[in-house]
Amino acid sequence: MKISVVIPSYNRRERLKRALLSVYSQTSLPAEIVVIDDGSTDGTEAMLRREFPEVNYYYQKNLGVSAARNLGIQQATGDWLAFLDSDDEWLPEKLANQKAALATHPEHRICHTEENWIRNGTQVDVPKKYAKTGGWIFNRCLALCAVSPSTVLIHRSVLTDIGVFDVRLPACEDYDLWLRITANYPILSIEQPQINKHGGHEDQLSCAFWGMDRFRISALQKIIDAGQLSEQNRQAAVNMLLKKAGIYLNGVTKRGKTEEADYYRQLIERYAMDVH
Repeated sequence: MKISVVIPSYNRRERLKRALLSVYSQTSLPAEIVVIDDGSTDGTEAMLRREFPEVNYYYQKNLGVSAARNLGIQQATGDWLAFLDSDDEWLPEKLANQKAALATHPEHRICHTEENWIRNGTQVDVPKKYAKTGGWIFNRCLALCAVSPSTVLIHRSVLTDIGVFDVRLPACEDYDLWLRITANYPILSIEQPQINKHGGHEDQLSCAFWGMDRFRISALQKIIDAGQLSEQNRQAAVNMLLKKAGIYLNGVTKRGKTEEADYYRQLIERYAMDVH
């Protein structure tokens, strides 16, 4: 397996250093590391040139994490791709354990793992609804993002088939991708945590946008309208869209956002006709 690690980063020089050190601490090293600098102004490039000269470094103007990951996918040469967010870190056996699991289950083309949650430097319990599972998990991916990018090892052929990250989504771009993948591929899951997922810092995307579910609603609408879901998955997706849109409609109505409320009211009316 030739594994390429793709790490997008924007003004996270010190956290990026921690992420890279966790890759170099792997008991099974990847073939290459690709860092996409999404327009950083904090000396990221100088740090990489000085401390990690062997990293394949690419700079782009600030286009967002989706564009950065997509550029990394394009530049990477491996047949297997591992994503790592610059604020996360891998545990030392992560890649070795995934390679072993995939060797045992060669029919799988994507593997993810359980994770530890670190909030403001302290490990916290992961809510049960975020517990990682394997198999055909499309339904599980409808309510929330059930796959974490930093845990994933995926064969390039899956992205060739399904497509890459949607640059039109400023957030929840991973939710959109996992929906498209899990509708077509089963996922292999490792129950033991293989990464430390850090949170609680102010530059997280989840802190940058109010009403994150509007991006998930867009992703649901897109996959429903594509017309490629099984009837069972389509009904499940429509039901989830109606649920999320109804909650979001209540929110914008309370905030007096009349035009947005009208849009979601019409959206609900349209998809309610599809419920069997």
